[in-house]
Order: sequence, then C-alpha cells, then structure tokens
Amino acid sequence: MKGRNILIVDDNKLTRKILKDILENAGYGVLEAKDGEEALQIYRNKLPDMVILDIVMPGMNGFDLLRILRKEEENLMLPIILLTSQDNFEEKIKGLELGADDYLVKPFNDKELLFKVNNLFQRIEHNRMANPLTGLRGNIDIKEEIKRRIKENKPYAILYIDLDNFKSYNDYYGFLRGDNVIKLTAKILSDAVNLIGNERDFLGHIGGDDFVIITTPDKAEEMCKYIISRFDEEIKYLYDDEDRKRGYIETISRTGEKMMFPLVSISIAIVTNEFRDFKNDLEISAVAAELKKKLKIMDGSCYLKDRRKS
Repeated sequence: MKGRNILIVDDNKLTRKILKDILENAGYGVLEAKDGEEALQIYRNKLPDMVILDIVMPGMNGFDLLRILRKEEENLMLPIILLTSQDNFEEKIKGLELGADDYLVKPFNDKELLFKVNNLFQRIEHNRMANPLTGLRGNIDIKEEIKRRIKENKPYAILYIDLDNFKSYNDYYGFLRGDNVIKLTAKILSDAVNLIGNERDFLGHIGGDDFVIITTPDKAEEMCKYIISRFDEEIKYLYDDEDRKRGYIETISRTGEKMMFPLVSISIAIVTNEFRDFKNDLEISAVAAELKKKLKIMDGSCYLKDRRKS
C-alpha cells in the first residue's frame, strides 16, 4: 500500500499523533486536520486515498463531513473509517447509514487499526477492478476521475484509446487470441503511464478495446508516440507468420467475396482543457467522439488532439 495518503480528522492532537505514527511506520503518507472545515479544504486540494474521521468535533462534526463527502458522486468509492470514543451501537449504525465503510472504537491498538485500514484498501481496490481481463479500473472509476479533474480546474489531458480492425482479428483468430491483443494493449498503456506520465495519472479500461488515460497536456503527445511505436512493433507478433509477412488477414464473406483486413492498429483521441472549459464528462465524451470519427478514416496507428477553442 506504499504511496497511499490517509487524511486523519480529529480535534485531539494526541490522537492524531498516535494515528500518524502507526500509519507512517506502516508505509502510509499522512495528512492531518483538526476539524471538518479544515478537512474539507485539505481533501479537495490533496485528494487523499482514505479518511479516518472522528465523530465528535467542534463545528462541523464527523457525521456532517461524512454527509458532505458522500453527496459528491466522485467520492462514493472513497474509503472512510469513523472514530468514536464510545462503543455506541446507534452511533455506529448512523455512521454506516451515512456511508462510512467501517468504524474504530477508542482506545484502539496498532494491529486493529492496520488490519482495518489494509482490509478496506484491499476491498475497495477489488471492487474497483471491474475488468477481469486487464485488472484495470472500469467505467465508474473513469467517470469519477474525470469529474474530479474538472472540479480541480488544473490542466488535464484525456486520451481515448481504441483499436482498429480488432473485430476482424477476433473473428479470424478467435476470442482467446483476441484477449491477448487486449492484454498487450493494457500492458503498453500501463508502461506508457509509468515511464512518461505523472504520479497521479490514471489508466482505465472502458471495456472491449476501449481505454482511457488521464494525464497532463505536456505529457499527452509524447505518451501517444510511445504507445503507437510500441503497439505497431509488438502487435505483429500476435499474427501467424504467413499473415504477418503478408501484412493483412484474408477472409471470405457470407456472399463468397474475398475480404482483406490490415493488421490491428491503435487510435488515440486527445481532449484537453487547454483551449476550452468543460462543465461535465458528457461534453468531453462528445468532443472525443468527434475526434474518433476523424481517426477512423485515417490509415494505420495515429493520434489526434483537439485544439479548438470554446
């Protein structure tokens, strides 16, 4: 779980220190807030991966903050653990009804805290792994992440990636070999994010041969060039020797007509907020769809960036 950041929200300085020491010794990064208002500000600026939240605080209490966080759709998968000083059944029920994932009763011990934190991260991550073939995060997470980036109002670039001539490959070689093409694509995209991208870049699998990368505008085109270069080189080895040498596959249609399909290629549509402001993910999807139409009439692997202004 290295690299995960946890926000501790508690008005008691000693409690925060105890929690911080335990979590940092386990390899987690820690952010601290002494009340709900400060926590909300830190959360929106730093986007921690989990919140450990005391119920009883002056001003905005834990329930109030929990209610605010869960009201925003992009926070629905955020892991939240409630802290309570009393083993109060009604308090626990109320917290769980408001959307808390678990609770911890003070005083707690190191093992119990880390057990709950680790288990919750694993459970949330398992739920996010919506695509069993690639292990990449799916549609819900993709939409949440796009909405999060829009709210942040910082520069972002969204790469919509899909394959050309994949259906003909799947029909010709069968779905098991088609799965290998999808896995290869996921590996190349993952490598592109790790080698070229930023720490907070996002990779998701919409489904089928459609993927999304969220990065920053300064990384987008370099990432596209890397992806295209690697894909065009490696896809050849997922064809039989004869087809690879020929440069296409040949099939017979239902009407008996001979049909030829080029090797699978990759197309990437880049949508950024450099030149226009987007209010929601639907506006971004609409621009991406326009770019994809243009990409489909281009030969081979290519990318296209939207440079139009609002």
